[in-house]
Formats: sequence, structure tokens, C-alpha cells
Amino acid sequence: MLDRVLRFFITLFMAIAGGALLNLASPLLTSFISTEILQADMGWIKLTVAGFVCILLGAVLGGVIGFVLSSYFIHKLKRFSAKVEVQLNKMPTHDVIAGAVGLLLGLIFANLLGYAFSKIPVVGEYIPVIFSIVFGYLGITIMIRKRKELAGAFDFIPKFMKAVAKNHEPAKAASAEEAPKLTGDTQYKLLDTSVIIDGRIADICDTGFIEGTLLIPVFVLEELQHIADSSDVLKRTRGRRGLDILQRIRQGTRVKVEVTNVDFEDIAEVDSKLVRLGQQVGGKIITNDFNLNKVAQLRGVEVLNINELSNAVKPVVIPGENMQVTVVKAGKEPGQGVAYLDDGTMIVIEGGHRFMNEMIEVEVTSALQTAAGRMIFAKPKN
Repeated sequence: MLDRVLRFFITLFMAIAGGALLNLASPLLTSFISTEILQADMGWIKLTVAGFVCILLGAVLGGVIGFVLSSYFIHKLKRFSAKVEVQLNKMPTHDVIAGAVGLLLGLIFANLLGYAFSKIPVVGEYIPVIFSIVFGYLGITIMIRKRKELAGAFDFIPKFMKAVAKNHEPAKAASAEEAPKLTGDTQYKLLDTSVIIDGRIADICDTGFIEGTLLIPVFVLEELQHIADSSDVLKRTRGRRGLDILQRIRQGTRVKVEVTNVDFEDIAEVDSKLVRLGQQVGGKIITNDFNLNKVAQLRGVEVLNINELSNAVKPVVIPGENMQVTVVKAGKEPGQGVAYLDDGTMIVIEGGHRFMNEMIEVEVTSALQTAAGRMIFAKPKN
């Protein structure tokens, strides 16, 4: 159906264009023919027979050409539309909105400026078109590139509205909004962005080892949303995974979850905001970020690192213990083989290279605990 509509309008456009072009040639024809004989007076229309014939002939020829070439034009139009759609899908939603606003402002400016130049003889009719193309492109480009700076210029509006709202609220209600208060034996656990994206926190919540209330700050949600809207495919996938993990925690675990609107406008970094909030509510931060772990501890906020928890619950092995493993790849040193336990622990097997892709029994010789995890050294039993 769409192809038929496009073919109709392409044919109509070509017919009008053909009639207009051949109409320009009608004075050449009428110069050889007496206009007094061919002049037709139809009241409000005066048209020479030659001019009418030219328009009719041009419309027929243009319509035929447009109908024949319509398939080619439709094919090119569809390819162009597909490319535009692909590019728009790659762009974040806020960039698309910013580009549309920039295009609108550019066209408005071009229209106002082009009107002033439209009175110039000969070229005045074409200047508004050129201005529309140039300023439309500039509007899109500038608005997308300077979106953050332009949005920051209007930050005073929400701050002003928030200040006005606080001035009209009772003092008791305002103090309650500053920070969530501990009630009774409630203990708050604050989640940072990295631990949410990691996903293991949902499994830990399912086990029931997390006590108290999980507190999710609004600035963490905003960072997750920003990552989910990223133009980078990997970042976008990680951000959407984090949002799915939060939804799973809220709906499918036994842990109580609260979202707080407390924010700190004077602090730019999300990690610093999280530490400040932890100080206010006396809560603990759950993370797997090594740097956040150290900073929070220096500022007196207790941290629960799930990487340390993961290492702590890995099975303990002692020298002389036997186990069944499958050698999956060669080690760094000649003759070494590498295997893995179900929890991801690496086992380095001396002389295991010759047992590649085989399940063998090994004897543990030593174990090494590192910051990255536990590493076991073994040798073939036989």
C-alpha cells in the first residue's frame, strides 16, 4: 500500500514538473504562430493553444517518466530510511530529542534571517533554502554536542522550584526528607552501581544472608539509566542488566528495598555521594569496587565487599587432597596445564599439558590466595 501511495505522488510530481518545464517553451511555439488566431478567451483564464498543448504534453511525458522511475526512487528512499533508522537506534534518546530541538531552532532562525535577504534580486528566492539547510545542520550538531552544557545552564530552575517547595513545607516534613532515619533495629545497606550491574547481589539476597533494608539512592538509579541509554552497545547492555537486577531484587527477594530521593547537589561523583549518604544514615555500603572500598573505610563507613565474600566461601583445599578436574588449556610455563573448579578457581597442574581436554585425578601441592582470588597448584596423581 505504501509503495502505491509513493508511486502516485512521484508520478504526480513528475507530471507537474514536466508540464511546468514545457510551458516555458510555449512562447517559442507561439512566436511562430499567430496569437490572434490561437488565443482562447475563457473568462478568467487566457491561454494560448500552444501553451495548453505544451503543458498537456509535458504532464504526460513527466507522468510516464515518473511512473517508470518510481520503483527506483522508492528503492532508494527505503534504503535511505533504513540507514536513518539504524543511526537513530544507535543514538541515545536524549540525543535524538536534542537534535530535534536543535533542528527546530535552526529552521526558525533560518526563516527569520532568510526573510531579510529574500528581497535581493535574482538570488533572493534561493537564499532561504540555503539558510534552512545550513542552520538546520548547525542546530542539530550544536545541540547534540553541547547538550550537557545547555542543560546545565538551566539547572537553576529545578533548584529554585525545590527551594520554593521546601519553604512552603512544614519544618518537620522538611527534616524528614533530608535523610532516611534509622528506626528501631533497622540497618541500611547501600548499593552502588557496580555491585548492581555485577548481579551477584540478587543471588545473595535470595539466600537470606542480607539483613536490614537495601537502600538505593536516586543518583545511583540515574547513573544506571544514563549507562542504559549509552550509545555504546556494551555499556547499554550493562545498564539494562543493572535495571533488571534491581527489579528482580524488589520483586523476588525477601529483603526489604527502599529508594531514597536524597541527593547532594554540591558533590559531583556518585561514589562520594554514596559515602556521604552512608555517613548520614549510619549504613553499610555493598560494593565490589576496590577504590570505593578504601575511600569509604578511610571516611569511617563500613563496607561489605562481595568479592571478599566470594573468596571466603570458596572451598578450602589442603596439600595432599585429591580431586577430579579437566585440563582445558596450557599454562604459562612449559608443560603446565590449567583446569578450573565450578566456582572459577584456577588449578595449575605441573606436567598437565599432555592431558589436554582429559579428566584426570590430581593431587594438591599448594594453594595461593591473591586479591583476584584463590589459585591452586597440583600435579597428576599417577
